[in-house]
Amino acid sequence: MSREIRTIGVLTSGGDAPGMNAAVRAVARAGIYNGFRVMGIRRGYSGLIQNDMEELHLRSVCNILQRGGTMLYSARCPEFMQKEGQEQAVRICREQGIDALVVIGGDGSFRGALELSKRGIPCVGIPGTIDNDIAGSEYTIGFDTAVNTVMEMVDRLRDTSQSHDRCSIVEVMGRKTGHIALAAGIACGAIAILVPEIEFDLERDVVSKMLRTMQSGKHHFIVIVAEGVGNTAEMGYYIQQRTGIATRGTILGHVQRGGTPTARERLMASQMGDHAVDLLKQGQGDRVVVYQNGVITDLDIKSALKMRKTIDLDLYRVANEISM
Repeated sequence: MSREIRTIGVLTSGGDAPGMNAAVRAVARAGIYNGFRVMGIRRGYSGLIQNDMEELHLRSVCNILQRGGTMLYSARCPEFMQKEGQEQAVRICREQGIDALVVIGGDGSFRGALELSKRGIPCVGIPGTIDNDIAGSEYTIGFDTAVNTVMEMVDRLRDTSQSHDRCSIVEVMGRKTGHIALAAGIACGAIAILVPEIEFDLERDVVSKMLRTMQSGKHHFIVIVAEGVGNTAEMGYYIQQRTGIATRGTILGHVQRGGTPTARERLMASQMGDHAVDLLKQGQGDRVVVYQNGVITDLDIKSALKMRKTIDLDLYRVANEISM
């Protein structure tokens, strides 16, 4: 990195996640503490292209730590996927005196950061996504709150399922990954957890388990399904036909993205935001902040994007052994 960094831009991109505000706050305050000017860019890369930004001060990030969503807003930006959009973003950075960017988001956001890095704007990524699917990092901002939200909702569903001897099949977020489903399923005592990463058979993995458990006197069940697995309504119909247990489907949807971030979320986001600023202070760009083995550290952004994150098979084994 040849140029001295004096001004840092920060943006949130992709799907919102509880804890993003804590990360923005940390970047702003750590940046100001270390003598940087900090610009908050609204609506992700879309706002960068449109020059929609404002300078952040100590007081402008007050009272956001406990708020879900993102004070900087977020948006998809098809224009930024094109070369012209990326070059426009670089021009705006030059015009505004932005020497480096902190990008809070997921894989897609980091790919955008890589393109800007190639064009001379050093970037540091912070993993912010409820799906916990950023390779190289054991944890992403938003995951803990999302799992706790699912747990709370399923606990409520269990009350009515138990009252009526029903099966509740609950669809949670996760088109390509089942981290939320697996963690919430164990936390909620689900009889079965279905995730995209692991091939399943509805008869073997759900119906047979329910029939065996019914022999021990249990007649109400929770099945957790990641949204990328299949049609929840069709699964529910099959389960009801095969077991005789009235089955109701519930799609939790975007409620999982909202809500007050947990204590863990706020702590992790604050540490990651501070680490991102520290990297830029040291003159290091093109990095992704990650959590590994209990430590906040960082990886080369190109290497991080080449990695693939898989489901925790041992955790899945535990889920199967204790669900009966």
